[in-house]
Amino acid sequence: MTQNQIEKPEILAPAGGRAAFLAALAAGADAVYCGLKQFSARMAAENFTVEELASLAALAREKQAKTYVALNTMLKPDELDSAGDLIDRLNRKVRPEALIVSDTAMISLAAQVGYKGDIHLSTLANVSFPDAMKVVAMFPQVNRVVIPRELNIDEIRMMAEACPSSVSLEVFVHGALCYAVSGRCYWSSYLGGKSGLRGNCVQPCRRVYSQEDTRARLFSCQDLWLDVLARVLVTVPGISALKIEGRKKGPHYVYYTVKAYCLLRDNPGDNEAKKSALSCLEYAMGRGGTHYHFLPQRPWSPIDINSQTASGQLIGKIQGTMVKPYIEPRVQLFAKDVLRIGYEDESWHRTLRVTKSVPKRGRLFLNMPKKARAVNKTPVFLIDRKEPDLLAEIEVLEKQLESAEPDKTAPLTRFKVDMPDADFPKSVRVSEMHVGREVSKPPSKGRTTGLWIEPNMHDTMPRYPGQIWCWLPPVIWPDNQAEFKVTIDHIIKKGFTQFVINAPWQMAFFPAGKGLIIWAGPFCNTANALAIDNLAKIGCHGIIVSPELGQKDYLDIAATTPLPLGVVIYGNWPLCISRIKSESLKTDIPFASPKKEYAWAHKHGDNYWIYPEWPVDLRDYAEALKKAGYETFVHLHEKLPGNIQMKKRPGKWNWDIGLK
Repeated sequence: MTQNQIEKPEILAPAGGRAAFLAALAAGADAVYCGLKQFSARMAAENFTVEELASLAALAREKQAKTYVALNTMLKPDELDSAGDLIDRLNRKVRPEALIVSDTAMISLAAQVGYKGDIHLSTLANVSFPDAMKVVAMFPQVNRVVIPRELNIDEIRMMAEACPSSVSLEVFVHGALCYAVSGRCYWSSYLGGKSGLRGNCVQPCRRVYSQEDTRARLFSCQDLWLDVLARVLVTVPGISALKIEGRKKGPHYVYYTVKAYCLLRDNPGDNEAKKSALSCLEYAMGRGGTHYHFLPQRPWSPIDINSQTASGQLIGKIQGTMVKPYIEPRVQLFAKDVLRIGYEDESWHRTLRVTKSVPKRGRLFLNMPKKARAVNKTPVFLIDRKEPDLLAEIEVLEKQLESAEPDKTAPLTRFKVDMPDADFPKSVRVSEMHVGREVSKPPSKGRTTGLWIEPNMHDTMPRYPGQIWCWLPPVIWPDNQAEFKVTIDHIIKKGFTQFVINAPWQMAFFPAGKGLIIWAGPFCNTANALAIDNLAKIGCHGIIVSPELGQKDYLDIAATTPLPLGVVIYGNWPLCISRIKSESLKTDIPFASPKKEYAWAHKHGDNYWIYPEWPVDLRDYAEALKKAGYETFVHLHEKLPGNIQMKKRPGKWNWDIGLK
């Protein structure tokens, strides 16, 4: 579908496992997206092997539904061969209609194996402003962009109007919301090495935090529910898909959310269809819902510390005695339904399976070991439902699946990636770049200065442009794109020629042929030679690699890079960047996790940055990095609030443990 066509967008369903995939087909989904055991941004989902997916994709084609495979993780230097091999196997055995990617290396690998299907840019790629589409068009294989959840309808329309004729948009309409902007969260990785960009996030934003007299889930969001507002998206040219989040959810959730959005899309003026759709959503076991930013005149914060933000449907609280606890469920329970007692982030929480049907407001006694019994008023959630009618529909499709024949494919040969040439002269000249929010005096000899750029600051720029590198922020939203463009144009006219972009798409702000030097910054999440090669093709002269890497990754990428490299060696790296803040969270005041990990929030421009109270610190490894060929060592400096004091603790991040 092109921008100029107005067609009904497809309803795109999640599937984390076989039963959920079949539930999506039973509900009438137009397409199903899923992940494999590798390179999926939802590694906690059940996920599929290539062989399992081959039969499911064949059945989907029989039902006129498409299969999209998410390969949307950041690739490490030593993973290019295995990722290419996997795409080759997918191409031969599954023939997915699209691949969903965040690392542009996947685009290169798909081309190398001869994949002819569509390629969609994941929301993790952070295509967040309209002019970004000009750079997306430089990757002709890409024909769809999954846009950020934070956008309102006016901003979505701006993005759609900017789409080239070959590219369409995919918009989230339902499901879990992350506190952070997608692709701009390092919280889980920074605290324990499990990266959200690698599909291993442990969701630290869902935990209870303490700040002064407040103790609450200060970052835990309700689910996105556009429900009836989804009809507005149907009329926007350039939107090709309404996406439901939930690859970690069960078939019940998938079935009823798909049913709901099919009804809302196909019957925009029908009140009965609207009622049925809303009933389906209430029945689907999601968190409480929010329209979020969708209506610019009525923005809705997804964070409410008094609301329920645990996964699953709250069905009651424990009553009775410790010897004989029970609940009176707010909904009917079926045999084999799964309940969770307590919250996921509480180490003592338990799950149990219902053994027999229980009517609404009936009494279900909880047969639990004595040591596992919870106190009265502990919340109980329904996290998986085994509704007999839905199970029967899935069983019918299971039988059809047995006869679904995947395409016969040629024997596989082991894939070997075609690496780009590292054709620039290696240098051990090390430049230290100190990056801050203001420049009060000329940089000292042998030291380079970086300056974060915000809209309308061109009149206050320093007088020594040749010694300053201008850093663009990690996220630029549609409503401040024009201000950034004016600011950057003025900065260039004043003689500034050195820039650091923090998303590949920010190259759209720079005119060709002006003699500019542009490096890709650390928020580009660059971690392999093919991604670096793609940045070189769009005009970058050097790369500051992802600071999430482990020691081996840093050294491996230096051996294969086609461009000069830099590294964040020290400083204030954010846990995450968000467009929102809870009303209960105070900026510039420390807050603490249950493990006494302290951090604070500060607003820069339109976004909130969450900083830990200890810096990244790889200075002990500077000689090893210099020997490997790194040329630029970056120090990030933030002005600390008066009541914040940086703690003395190791800041090696993933250097020792490696990126997971």
